Amino acid sequence: MMNVAAPRMTSVSVSYETRRLLNTMKAMEGFGSIDELLKHLTRSHSLQRLHGVRDDLRDRIEALGNVDAEELVRALKQRREHT
Repeated sequence: MMNVAAPRMTSVSVSYETRRLLNTMKAMEGFGSIDELLKHLTRSHSLQRLHGVRDDLRDRIEALGNVDAEELVRALKQRREHT
């Protein structure tokens, strides 16, 4: 993540610097407005998180394929008897 604030910067100067960086990103990426840029960034971030969750679920489902169902049932019954 980019650090915008320098030591001794006021909130006004941080706000100005943030707007300047957003405008630079908007121009470099060819977006028509800051709103379009922010929507794109939040959508991209959400998709990256979803891809991570999807990959984790895929790994867990693959791991379930290696589980012996009968052994699992026996283990669950034993656990329930001990509680």
